[in-house]
Amino acid sequence: MEISKGISKNSLGYVPKRPPVDIEFQDLTYTVPQGRKGSKMILRSVSGEFKSGQLNAILGPSGSGKSTLLNILAGYKCRGATGSILINGEPRHLKRFRKMSRYIMQDDLIQPMLTVEEAMMVAADLKLNMPKMEKINTITEILELLRLSGSSKTSTNMLSGGETKRLAIALELLNNPPVLFLDEPTTGLDDMSSTQCIHLLKQIAEGGRTVICSIHTPSAKLFSVFDNVYIIAAGQCVYQGYGPEVVPFLSNLGIECPKHYNPADFIIEVCCMEYGDYHERMVTAVDNGRANCSSKCIPVASMDEISLDNSISLIKEDPVLSEENFNHHQSGWMRQFYILVMRMWLQMWRDKCYLLLRVCLYLAVGILIGNLYIGMGQDGSKTIFNFGFYFTCLIFFMYIPMMPILSQFPREVQLLKREHFNKWYRLSAYFAALTVSTIPVQVILGTVYVLLVYTLSDQPMEIDRLLMFYLVCMLTGIVSESLGLLIASQLTIVNAVFVGPVLTVPFMLLAVYGFGSGYDTIPTLIKIAMYFSYLRYSLEGLIHSMLKDRQKLDCPESEEYCIYTDLNYFIKEMGMENTIYWLDIAALIFILVLFRGGSYYLLRQRLSPNKTFLALQYIGRFLKSHMGMTR
Repeated sequence: MEISKGISKNSLGYVPKRPPVDIEFQDLTYTVPQGRKGSKMILRSVSGEFKSGQLNAILGPSGSGKSTLLNILAGYKCRGATGSILINGEPRHLKRFRKMSRYIMQDDLIQPMLTVEEAMMVAADLKLNMPKMEKINTITEILELLRLSGSSKTSTNMLSGGETKRLAIALELLNNPPVLFLDEPTTGLDDMSSTQCIHLLKQIAEGGRTVICSIHTPSAKLFSVFDNVYIIAAGQCVYQGYGPEVVPFLSNLGIECPKHYNPADFIIEVCCMEYGDYHERMVTAVDNGRANCSSKCIPVASMDEISLDNSISLIKEDPVLSEENFNHHQSGWMRQFYILVMRMWLQMWRDKCYLLLRVCLYLAVGILIGNLYIGMGQDGSKTIFNFGFYFTCLIFFMYIPMMPILSQFPREVQLLKREHFNKWYRLSAYFAALTVSTIPVQVILGTVYVLLVYTLSDQPMEIDRLLMFYLVCMLTGIVSESLGLLIASQLTIVNAVFVGPVLTVPFMLLAVYGFGSGYDTIPTLIKIAMYFSYLRYSLEGLIHSMLKDRQKLDCPESEEYCIYTDLNYFIKEMGMENTIYWLDIAALIFILVLFRGGSYYLLRQRLSPNKTFLALQYIGRFLKSHMGMTR
């Protein structure tokens, strides 16, 4: 039975109209370095064409290059690729093309702790600049198209595999992109869900979009649904055309497909040479994909060169496909920032177990540390222990804010990759929202901890000292969180959770190393390294704010040794008499900006891995040509 029967073709009337987009590629070659072994060629001068209004599939054995071809066409991977990609007959402008296309990756990563309806509304608010009622109508229309209306109130954490895949598609359909790329959309789905997914993609394509997906051995029924099948083996095109017509194509080459045999399985087996070596004959028969190209004589240029130089003479400005046409309906920076902050706060609030765990942790550790150092703040015989209390508080504010970032942000980066690549928002808006969203929880829980330990340890009840103590602790926590972000932006969860705590050990050692009479004997290199420990500035700030210029402390009569009743003398003995509180605060703020700025830069580089390479490649070509001209 036809799955899509009874469902009318949907043109998504409420969303902005998009022009048809035909994609053609010629002599596409992709090479990856293999260290000392040289390089490996993944794609070998393949050509082909994918037209608007058609459901296109890229098939091939494992390792044939189908995912690589999809990544290059989507602009997700350009490093090492040469050839030409044409959009409606003109060389592709990569930046502009990425605004008109969407890429749904194989891993269906959806923002957690939101309902389907909320996830769609957040995406609509980010992507569409239109009245709220029109957004609601658009969401309703897309959910009905993808048969998700019944799951609109369901949490994304509770969706089935098929529903998650359809939601991933629905989120990208909101601004009606004319080009849709999907990497193996049926992976992990059962037969019924796969059939539903492919028929829905067919329906989307019939609405005037160019839908291109890689797929792994579909059933004979699904194989016939595709309007155009591009089969690749060993990096070369062996067939392009309507799926079932592959049987007579192979028959003309002397390869007979058994009756009642799945043509898709058979062509893959032929590509794997299970019936002999027919590879070169198939490649020659389709001229490595050129036989189906509409443009025959367009000169081949480097994709990297076209994407880098926006003023290159080959690129003609198409007003219909212009960048402004696709930017018009997107929300502004401040709007994106507000929406992302609200989404992050809602997700934090919905994650009740984790939130309760953090509250209990701050309370339990606060009560424990407060009781370990109970009453020592005013005891002259416990000055050294009081010094340990300050350092313990700093260690708490170093580890507790850092660990959640190390364990959660690497997973968040995978979501960020999909949303940022598909132009949901600017990275700067996301990073600003991430920075702001964690502050309220830190401030509230940090306040609870500070009040607990400050009171239980009997520190001086002076508002200025309390505020100075609180400021140092909060800044230490935010700097530690920034350090965690710096680490987690580049590493996996396992590596980040290992590297983070290990990296903090030198900060702790350098913070306390040399305090006392042995400072003059410290090697110069170690003294220089001390300036790079943010915990040292935090410790100096706490000692200055809590001990400087206080009255002499009383000693209990039972205590025989009571040396440091004069706290100014104690500060001098620790070698901290020349510290300036606000200079320490300024140093912490500088390190905070340095860590946050570094995190943002590394995150941007990770999300745009081609940018640096392409820029260097372009500069190299320029210098090479310039040097050749001067010679």
